[in-house]
Amino acid sequence: MRLEPVKQFVHLLTLITLSIVVGAVGGVGSWALFESLDNATSLRLNHQWLVWLLPVAALILGATYWRFGGSANRGTSLVIANSNEDVEVDPVPARMAPMIFGATYIAQLTGASVGREGAALQISGSLSSLLTKPLRLTPSDRRLLMVAAMAGAFGGAFGVPVAGAIFGIEVRRTGRLRYEGLIPALVASVTADLVVEALGRSTPLVELMYSVDWSSALRFAVLGIAAGLAARLFIFVLHHVRAFIDERVTLVPLRPVIGAIATLLLMIMLGRDYLGLSLPLVEQALDGNLADWWDPLLKIVFTAVALGCSIPGGEVTPLFVVGATLGSVMSAPLGLPSGIAAAVCLGAVFGAASNTPVACCVLVIELFGAQLAVPAAIVGIIAFAVSPRAGIYSGQMPGATKDLRTPPHRANEERSPRA
Repeated sequence: MRLEPVKQFVHLLTLITLSIVVGAVGGVGSWALFESLDNATSLRLNHQWLVWLLPVAALILGATYWRFGGSANRGTSLVIANSNEDVEVDPVPARMAPMIFGATYIAQLTGASVGREGAALQISGSLSSLLTKPLRLTPSDRRLLMVAAMAGAFGGAFGVPVAGAIFGIEVRRTGRLRYEGLIPALVASVTADLVVEALGRSTPLVELMYSVDWSSALRFAVLGIAAGLAARLFIFVLHHVRAFIDERVTLVPLRPVIGAIATLLLMIMLGRDYLGLSLPLVEQALDGNLADWWDPLLKIVFTAVALGCSIPGGEVTPLFVVGATLGSVMSAPLGLPSGIAAAVCLGAVFGAASNTPVACCVLVIELFGAQLAVPAAIVGIIAFAVSPRAGIYSGQMPGATKDLRTPPHRANEERSPRA
């Protein structure tokens, strides 16, 4: 019995050490990915003819993933599923990292409206799985290190180590935080953030000051409803585009080509602002410039078309764009400062769509300062309540219900997510 505390300490020390390694790997992966995507975006903007290669690129990516992808086709959802207990799932394959790295670069180079942070999660999960495979770890320890991998990727990507740690444990199961993963998640997230900063890439804090009163709190609540409806709309459009394509295009490699052609047609009709990451729209919204009312809607359409047609990439940055532009649009009728509304709504839409409201509230605080804690919480939590129960990640397990009429034990018994 006296040896039990020693064994517990040794096990904890081992997990911390492995979490540092996982976090470092995630940090390097995020840094390399983001640097390469900056290069891809610059090339596309300097050589605008590259967007016309999107159908060719989509055919190559579709054929590659169809022929060699295997379980890697599940993407971020597979990484999340590997962090959950009581789930029989394929391990995260080593090929996922190079495939999503190359695919995301090509997608950004040719203008597909997909994100990059989902790719960072896949790279971190894949490399971490490869590194820990030779070790004789228990299934529980492997799941905890997958949590650490997700935390490291998220925290390192945005320079938000606390939000990254919370995201790692929050994204596993809707409405259930499993605190046994908090230590490896925090260690990995802080490590990844330090590694990314050491490599010369940082996310500067933009201090936004605001004092909340009863009137503004009610207006932020309305903004939260709008953010939740935007998340619901994105999920609805994405799922219906995916179902439509899967039903009507039986040749899998052609699905991304259909998405590429549709993207080019949308670009011809609506312009190039919604191609790629669309980060200038976020910068303008945070600077206080009012977005056009159609900006969040069109970004939803461009992204849902790309992802729904299986063009590889992530959802995080596009949903940040949707949130920031939505907050900017809603600021005028609600009488809120446009930059403040854009900042708090930036995290709320993704938090609602991914069922990670706490992580995204903390993300807003880490990016824009503690003065936004209350507005971020109001908007983020109400958006989460309004959004559907089934989010954007199929690997996420159902936990707490959003219908407060349902007893907690019955919510836990429901194994399949529902809207």
